[in-house]
Amino acid sequence: MAVVTETIQVSGIRCEKCVMRLAGTLDGFDGLESANANLMGQVTLSYDDERTTRDALVEQLARGGFREQQFV
Repeated sequence: MAVVTETIQVSGIRCEKCVMRLAGTLDGFDGLESANANLMGQVTLSYDDERTTRDALVEQLARGGFREQQFV
């Protein structure tokens, strides 16, 4: 098991209720070890890379209305 930790920037977080909604979106996601979000839209994810992928987590966030922001 290799735990990967990374921080991504997402849109859709404007208040504490949004942070709670994000937590509900990820609750029980297989392979996710921990998630932490702040009001600036930064989400730190720690996950077992043998059980899930970054793309699967980003897709789950998008289902909850939180889109990853790409900076150019």
